Amino acid sequence: MTRAQRGEAEKVLQQLQEHEQTWTRVDAILETSTNANTKFFALQVLDGVIKYRWGLLPNDQREGIKNFVSNLIIKLSADETVFRRDRAYINKINNVLVQILKHDWPHRWQSFIPDLVGAAKTSESLCENCMSILKLLSEEVFDFSRGEMTQDKIRSLKTSLNSEFKMIHELCEFVLTHSQKPELIKTTLTTLNAFLSWIPLGYIFESTLLDTLLGLAPNPNYRNIAFLCLSEIGGLNVEAKYDSHFIKLYSVAVEHLQGILPRGVNIAQAYANGSDEEQAFVQNLGIFLTQFFKAHIVLLESTAELQQAMLVGVEYLLNISYVEEPEVFKVCLDYWHFMVCDVFQSEGGDVGHFRFGGDPGAQGAGVNRRALYAAPFSKLRLLMISRMAKPEEVLIVEDENGNIVRETLKDNDVLVQYKIMRETLIYLAHLDHKDTETQMLEKLHAQLSGREYTWHTLNTLCWAIGSISGSMQEDQENRFLVTAIRDLLNLCEIMRMKDQKAVIASNIMYVVGQYPRFLRLHWKFLKTVVNKLFEFMHETHPGVQDMACDTFLKISMKCKRKFVILQVGEQEPFVDELLRGLSDTIRDLEPHQVHTFYESVGHMIGSEVNPGKREEYVQRLMDPPNATWQQIMAQARQNSECLKNQDVIKNILNILKSNTHLCMSLGQPFQNQMSAIYADVLNVYKLYSELVSQSIAEGGPYASKSSFVKLLRSVKREVLRLIETFVERCDDPHLVAQQLVPQMYDPILGDYARNIPDARDAEVLSLFAAIINKVESAMTDEIPKIFDAVFECTLSMITKNFEDFPDHRLKFFLLLRSVTNHCFRALVALSPAHLKLIIDSIVWAFRHTERNVADEGLNLLLEMMKYFQLSEYCNQFHQSFYLMTMSEIFAVMTDGFHKPGFKLHALILQNLFTISESDQLSAPLWDVASKGSGAYPSNAAFVQEHCAQLLCASFPNMPPSEVQTLVLGMFQCKNDLAAFKSTLRDFLVQTKQFSSVDFAEEELSRLAAQRQARLSAIPGMVQSNDMDDDE
Repeated sequence: MTRAQRGEAEKVLQQLQEHEQTWTRVDAILETSTNANTKFFALQVLDGVIKYRWGLLPNDQREGIKNFVSNLIIKLSADETVFRRDRAYINKINNVLVQILKHDWPHRWQSFIPDLVGAAKTSESLCENCMSILKLLSEEVFDFSRGEMTQDKIRSLKTSLNSEFKMIHELCEFVLTHSQKPELIKTTLTTLNAFLSWIPLGYIFESTLLDTLLGLAPNPNYRNIAFLCLSEIGGLNVEAKYDSHFIKLYSVAVEHLQGILPRGVNIAQAYANGSDEEQAFVQNLGIFLTQFFKAHIVLLESTAELQQAMLVGVEYLLNISYVEEPEVFKVCLDYWHFMVCDVFQSEGGDVGHFRFGGDPGAQGAGVNRRALYAAPFSKLRLLMISRMAKPEEVLIVEDENGNIVRETLKDNDVLVQYKIMRETLIYLAHLDHKDTETQMLEKLHAQLSGREYTWHTLNTLCWAIGSISGSMQEDQENRFLVTAIRDLLNLCEIMRMKDQKAVIASNIMYVVGQYPRFLRLHWKFLKTVVNKLFEFMHETHPGVQDMACDTFLKISMKCKRKFVILQVGEQEPFVDELLRGLSDTIRDLEPHQVHTFYESVGHMIGSEVNPGKREEYVQRLMDPPNATWQQIMAQARQNSECLKNQDVIKNILNILKSNTHLCMSLGQPFQNQMSAIYADVLNVYKLYSELVSQSIAEGGPYASKSSFVKLLRSVKREVLRLIETFVERCDDPHLVAQQLVPQMYDPILGDYARNIPDARDAEVLSLFAAIINKVESAMTDEIPKIFDAVFECTLSMITKNFEDFPDHRLKFFLLLRSVTNHCFRALVALSPAHLKLIIDSIVWAFRHTERNVADEGLNLLLEMMKYFQLSEYCNQFHQSFYLMTMSEIFAVMTDGFHKPGFKLHALILQNLFTISESDQLSAPLWDVASKGSGAYPSNAAFVQEHCAQLLCASFPNMPPSEVQTLVLGMFQCKNDLAAFKSTLRDFLVQTKQFSSVDFAEEELSRLAAQRQARLSAIPGMVQSNDMDDDE
């Protein structure tokens, strides 16, 4: 079949599926067809009818479908051979049945559970399928349906299942005690597993179920699923009267476990060589232990005998944690993180009132958990140190062939894992600093003596040492680091192989970059480290120079004052020495590394308090690039042709970048350097603009893709970035407004307006946004000039579709936001047509599915509405734009493509509803010409009616009464944002466009903020980038 024929066929099938009578042929297709694809197609049609049109079908048709599906399932499942052969097909029919149940059960199909249980007793294969249906039902109701049904519907289904569970429970018990068929027993256990987390507890603890499960646990056929069921029960948090059952569950399970997997076995090795079943068992065992401990470890701490049994489980979990498989490790790691945090907090973990090395028994009450877990936690420290994940700053990795290379891509999973391991290790360090320090230093010593040296061991050890920075007290940190850094530097001397030297270098750099407090206190170490970094800047192994420059930047930011003051025993401040050897230090660096170097030195110079000295340092630092710059400019004055040479253009680009990077870190003191080059910089911009336009005029649109034009545009962009950086870092808005802005109108704004779309730089828009943010209302009179140059020409670029010119989109709305917030008067002064263009462009922005553009548009709309509502133009603005705004927001909110914008959509609708009842808005929002001025008693009454009509038209399948309730609900709770959002949420779920999963983001961000606040109280947990010099 050709591609065209296939497309044609798909089109026909699509039309057939959408035809509203197709479903009436489904029974005939399923009963007569022998082709699997045809049958699946028929089921898909049926599924669609049930999902979207069930409520519209007459009662007899619904009953007919129900009977047909039920009979088909019984017919196919009763025969063992057919049941095994057509399993996939039967599963699909089961799904169709569950879709019906979600609509009709319990109220329109009360006999369903008794019917099902009755059918199950007629044959073992039918019983197995009934179990599958029950499992599907449980998953649909409790796991997947949170979005597709309203909260009330889920509640009523739960109640029905609970009230009828007795029959299901008896059926499961009967099968597990009487059946000899492994498949049936496995399916029954799988079904039970789906029900265990929510059924009434009596069915678990006041029946023989627990004993039955424990009896099946040692059986190799069932142990995997049996342990998963035990995990579900073990993870239940219930009242204390069931404690004895949990103790029995744990004790018997651990006893069985020692029979299945004796204690001395190396689990990581057994896992590596095991079958799929055995590997799954190790994973399930990890799940069982972590779930049980999370809920009941305190219960197991209550007597000496239970403590022993619990420590056996902890030992198993430690052994499982060495399994290489990431999924298995993740289950264990998440629990260790939870556990050490729990022990830390229960042991007076508020660092304020427990002193390191204080009397651990001082807690007095209950179990001394720190002592109880001392031995396993010591082993856990070793585990964390030997499996530590790679931090983001380390750029040197081993590839699959064992070569040491520069990392090209960040692995997000590794970064998340590093974060969890780092926090776990910091808790462990707080619980016993001595042990942490001893283990790390012993391991480092073993590296030095060559006893244990491998790249991997050294890497994980150094990452672990770096990760706990900030968690020790000063004197302890000093003692620890003096030894650690000395050993690492010695290791660097011993290892002469290039690869190994690169690995050790990257480790030293990572460790020292993590401990700025230590470096600030030890000038000799700081100087040695910086000189070592300068040495690494000549090391050509991939990644080493980058890491050296990154670490130098990090240290310069954290220790900047140390380099400009005269240290004891020195002849001059270090910065003098650095500037003298400047050309030698950077001679082997790539241009981008030189730029980082300049930024680093900028931090140092910026911390010099004497203005004269500071100026001298800037001049000395900029001497080399300035000399080259002046040479190029002098030649250009003779003959501007030289500026077209590609090498000269690259040179100009790199000089500009060094200036930008220095300006970023230096700030206001960059002013004299800026004044010295500003006129030349604008001339270069102007010349290169002309060259770009000329190339495109001669070579057509494709010329804009040529390497020559791209290079010229890189220079233009860098000029814009340099000016923008200076504007942002400058402390003197007056200077910007008087000296910089007037000179740039023609070369920059004029050029933007004159150019073809492909040659317009988006950075022009962000530069003017930065200028307005800095100069604020003083720019109000200039806004028309800016709008004339950029407004309509940019709009025509970005409103043709949603894809072209992505940078211009975002920066255009950034510019509009700065105008709205600082020069609102300029907006008011626009003609109505112009203002309508702006509002249309905002609507265009929030229709984007690209989230950052949509959010920019929504925020801008919200800000603009609030400014207009406070101004004397409130009536005119809302009469023009209120109804359009409302319908556009509802449109994006309900189309299913803009789910992340929900929070802002809700804020805008809330604002619209509130303003309709406020005194600020006095003019009628309805069309007075056609309806008369007295058509509605108030704006609020009109808005309610209009809103209901709008939604009824958009969602014809929703009864008007429901829409009415929603609109009233929104009006009633418009002053309470949480209730307002909740009303909207239920409405969106009812329209079937959303599931509640789509709203999880807000809740997650709230929890993350709480967690962050908790962590910041623990030394070392939150990496403080603000720990600058405190002199």
